[in-house]
Formats: sequence, C-alpha cells, structure tokens
Amino acid sequence: MKHTAVTGNLTQLTRFGMVNAFLVREDDGFTLVDTMVTGSAKPLMDAASAAGAPIVRLLVTHAHDDHVGSLVALAKALPEAEVIASKRDAKLMRGDQTGEPGEPDGKLLGSYKPLDVVIDRELDEGDRVGSLEVIGAEGHSPGQVAFRDPRDGALIAGDAFSSLGGLATTAGPYWKFPLPGFVTWDRPTALKSAIKLRDLEPSVLVVGHGKPTKNPVPAMTAAIKRRS
Repeated sequence: MKHTAVTGNLTQLTRFGMVNAFLVREDDGFTLVDTMVTGSAKPLMDAASAAGAPIVRLLVTHAHDDHVGSLVALAKALPEAEVIASKRDAKLMRGDQTGEPGEPDGKLLGSYKPLDVVIDRELDEGDRVGSLEVIGAEGHSPGQVAFRDPRDGALIAGDAFSSLGGLATTAGPYWKFPLPGFVTWDRPTALKSAIKLRDLEPSVLVVGHGKPTKNPVPAMTAAIKRRS
C-alpha cells in the first residue's frame, strides 16, 4: 500500500498502482473514502493505524466494485464505524438496479454487486460528512458523489475524472486509460458533472485512479474540452 500525503488533512492510499482510497483526518478519527477492491480491508486498517487514528466513518463515492469491494469486510471489522453512501447509489448497493423517474435511460455498466451491509446514512447534495461537503457528481454512476474539504480546498472526485496517463473526464474512454470511460452510465451527465466540479476551483484534485493533481483547474478544463 502506497501512502501519499496530499494535504495536512488528506492522505491518498494506493494499491496495485492504480486503485485509490483516502483517509480524511477529523477530530474524532478518520473518514475513509472508498474501500478499494476485495481483500483491501486489512491494508486500509493498517494504514489508519500507522497514521495514528481509528477509522470512524466508511464513506463511498459510488457503488462500483473497485470502490466498495472491501466495504463489507471493513464494516464487520469496524462495527462502530458509520457506513455512508449517496441515496441513489445506496439503492444499487442493496441490489436494486431499477431506474429513478426523470433519469437518463443509461445502461448500468461495470460491476454493481449487492452488498451485505447496513448503510447507516444516505446522502443528498449539500449534506456534510465531518468536514466534507457533499457534491453531486452523477454520470459515471447514477448517484456518484464528490467531497470537498473547505479546510484546504481539496476535492475527492471519485471517478468523475481519472489521472492515470494524464487528467481526463470519464465522459468517454481516454486512450491512455480507457476503462473508467467505458463503464460510465451516462456520458452527457458525466460531462456536466465534470464542469460542475471544475467550477468549484479546487486547490488539489484526487480521484479513484491516478495521482493527485495540484492546481488542477487548467487540466480539468483541458479534459473537459476534449469531450465537449
């Protein structure tokens, strides 16, 4: 497990050179954002222990298996930790793949598996989780959310963008790392979300796949233009 200190409050954890999760420091411990693939629970708990605080919240950006793969194992190992997801993707995590009224008629792509876990809190845009502001970032999945930390301007964007081989939106496959774009649910919605996140003018951008991007607005703008 690679540890990258991004800000004083944010640490990126990386396995296999391409799958990320994040520790966000709060006064009561860590919020863990995303849980990587199956088999990552112990390395994630070890990372928190090495950083000197417990994991008190298990928070996910969206319901794809490479982001929730170790959620069940972590919830069992950390029974006091609050499990939190967006209201829309919590539905997918329960195994219900029916659409919602007014949604685009996109096909669910990628791996969405029913999870044997109780979701303690379901989020809407504008909610807060510890210090983090919840930002709707739909498109890659129907209910993907991003998280902005107003303490330092960091933005955790899930798979709205990727940065392997350069920053790209997931509103379509990017030739240097096409997989996230191939499994996006609705590409026009994903592009709108990318613009919305860019307009927040984050100080640093972290994503599900790839390195952190400091002062990311120019790179986000270039990525959006490639899809516009």
